Amino acid sequence: MKVRILGCGTSSGVPRIGNDWGACDPDNPRNLRSRASILVSLGGFRLLVDTSPDMRLQLLDAGVGEVDAVIWTHEHADHTHGLDDLRQIMHLRRGAPVPAYARDHVLETLKWRFTYAFAGNAGYPASVDPIELRDHQAIGPIEVSAIDMPHGPIKASGLIFSDGAHKIAYATDFSKFTDGMVDFFQGVDLFVIDALRRYPHPTHPHVAMTLEGLARVGQPRAILTHMDNTMDYDELAAELPPGVEPGYDGLEVQL
Repeated sequence: MKVRILGCGTSSGVPRIGNDWGACDPDNPRNLRSRASILVSLGGFRLLVDTSPDMRLQLLDAGVGEVDAVIWTHEHADHTHGLDDLRQIMHLRRGAPVPAYARDHVLETLKWRFTYAFAGNAGYPASVDPIELRDHQAIGPIEVSAIDMPHGPIKASGLIFSDGAHKIAYATDFSKFTDGMVDFFQGVDLFVIDALRRYPHPTHPHVAMTLEGLARVGQPRAILTHMDNTMDYDELAAELPPGVEPGYDGLEVQL
């Protein structure tokens, strides 16, 4: 099983519009961050998590055309508004809509925003087949478990992907590391986890919160994601404890 970090940036990306690199060194390519998304692969099956506004370039950079299924963690624009690019994935699937999983309330929101993608329009076929994301289910050969995490006033889905021997966890966009999350993420082998910045944020974890959460689930190997432009790659790598590293767009890990 393999995970690729397609994007590890915040909703604004790095640099922000206006060529705003903040504290990040613009000469380090690992500071160039597109909006957060991952791709999980097993035996040729590809599972895309979130359709960021940068999805097209992310998949081109990864050399990936066909995607077998999608999961949306929540309804925010930086995680969903590349949805229209699933139309091209549908064409590569010879007209078969892409199975797309999310909690029911997320699907209802996206059906309202992107009605044509779910229902078709003016002779154009639907590109998305919506499916409820349950707490436990098989998506192709990958066993997927989900938990609802607080993300300010809404919920986002934390995920575990398993091939039967290894577990990869993904948790982005949460505002508290709850006791339920501690129980859920125990024993994972790799944790791709949100760490927006070094100081607190109302709807995302900061570095100290993330490190505390990792300690509570057994200190797995961890890759930080959803990072803003205060988080220079080299500076952050030098200060993180062993087993924890900053992510970067294009990073791949195989278990």
